[in-house]
Amino acid sequence: MRWRSSVAVWLVVGLSANCFAQSELATRQDQARQQQAELRRQIEALQKNIENSTRSQQDATQALRQSERAISTVDRELETLQQRQAAVQANMRELATERKQQEAERERHQQALASQLGAQYKAGSSPWAALLSGDDPNIINRDLYYLSYVARHQTEQVIALRRTLDRLTALRQQAEKNERELKTLEHETQAKRAELAEQKQQHAQVLAKVEAELKAQQQQSGRLQQNDKRLGDLIGGLEVEIARQAELARQAAERRKLEAAKKAEQERLAKIERQREQAQLAAAQALARAEREKQLLERARASQAPVPVAPPRRAPEPDDTATPAEHAASPGQVAGMRPPSTYRPPSRHEQLGQHDLRGSGSLTVEETNLAAPAQAQVAQARVVETVPEPTKRTTKLEPDGGFTGLKRGLIRPAAGQIQGRFGKERPDGGVWRGVVLRAPAGDPVKAVGAGRVVFADWLSGFGNLLIIDHGKGFLTVYAYNQSLLKQVGDVVDPGELVARVGSTGGQVEPGLYFEIRQQGNVVNPELWLAR
Repeated sequence: MRWRSSVAVWLVVGLSANCFAQSELATRQDQARQQQAELRRQIEALQKNIENSTRSQQDATQALRQSERAISTVDRELETLQQRQAAVQANMRELATERKQQEAERERHQQALASQLGAQYKAGSSPWAALLSGDDPNIINRDLYYLSYVARHQTEQVIALRRTLDRLTALRQQAEKNERELKTLEHETQAKRAELAEQKQQHAQVLAKVEAELKAQQQQSGRLQQNDKRLGDLIGGLEVEIARQAELARQAAERRKLEAAKKAEQERLAKIERQREQAQLAAAQALARAEREKQLLERARASQAPVPVAPPRRAPEPDDTATPAEHAASPGQVAGMRPPSTYRPPSRHEQLGQHDLRGSGSLTVEETNLAAPAQAQVAQARVVETVPEPTKRTTKLEPDGGFTGLKRGLIRPAAGQIQGRFGKERPDGGVWRGVVLRAPAGDPVKAVGAGRVVFADWLSGFGNLLIIDHGKGFLTVYAYNQSLLKQVGDVVDPGELVARVGSTGGQVEPGLYFEIRQQGNVVNPELWLAR
């Protein structure tokens, strides 16, 4: 009983630790969502202040704002639908593979159980037949002992078969659910594709109307300076908000640390209390067993002398001419199971052990096996493991200690040749503060490093703009995008798809404008990107 108590204690401790880890993860994700919502509110207020201060709403480019924002939103929703479709399809393939395995397992269990029942039926062996045979009591006792093994093995086969059938039912239900979801996703995807095509057509019409004004504005160096100032003001405000968010994250981490220490201390005290209770229970059970054993020994001494045990009947020599049914006549010879060569009656310790397990009465091993509640065992088999469902988008968490900044040798944000180079004169005046990578519209734009999106919206002069904070004062800027696939607060990994190449913000040719900022200052991206 001591080892059972120890197992129970460690099981409780393990479950408690797992629940604590799940609770801490859920708390951190909830805090991340709250910070994400707060960051979005702050960024929206910052953008409105910038637009109002520069009066950019009077620019011709503002006619493109609504159209290009709509394209970005629809494209992001379409990307989410496609990711969900891929997850559902992958899950359906996994379910189909497991379903084939479970079908084979069911067939195996059914054949094994049928073989056992058929052999037992041909042998005519059953507990009632043994009890009514009129044989020597020791022979009957031996036959019942054999039949207990048979019954227990059959019960195990029934339990395994029930589990397999329940698993197949759960797999079929999940597959049907996936099929319904997949049909819904296909309809939604088709609708989004049509909406995206319509938005692009409207954008072309708007662009044609303001094309002359856009060209005139692009030739004005004052406009370029306004755009640069607008982006600089935005990044300055973002840096202030990033610092505030970092302080809030630090305070939240401190609170989590204190709460974790408090919970750990509570768990330690609870563990000590459980161990004390388990020790008291084990001592009480040991004392009760000793008392019952003493009573049984006294009862045995007072009873009459036991009847001498007759030797077991010698089994007849095997006959080569016997039929398979005759070979299966032995009650213990079922489905390839071979009974013990000699019968050993249960010892007094085994009888006492069974008495302790069953509660009261002096039952033998044979009686305990035959009286086992098979229906309760089969009912336990109905506990089915959770069928895996398609993975859903979860909130990524910022790593402990924050992001570690950028290092040289970064992956390129987009494929394409560099046309606008850092520090070079621009055709329309001014100098390039980043680089322009010429690439076809719709090409993927990837994050150059791990970080968190701190801006994802339309900005005059830059179109659909994405800014990622990489920690340690590093920011990367991705502009002119056709669509933004991430939102403010999203945590991204290196090489993760974050946008698509476009020509928004009044650009004539599709491409990606890319900047790297360190402590608010622009640096040459070509020195940081891999060759």
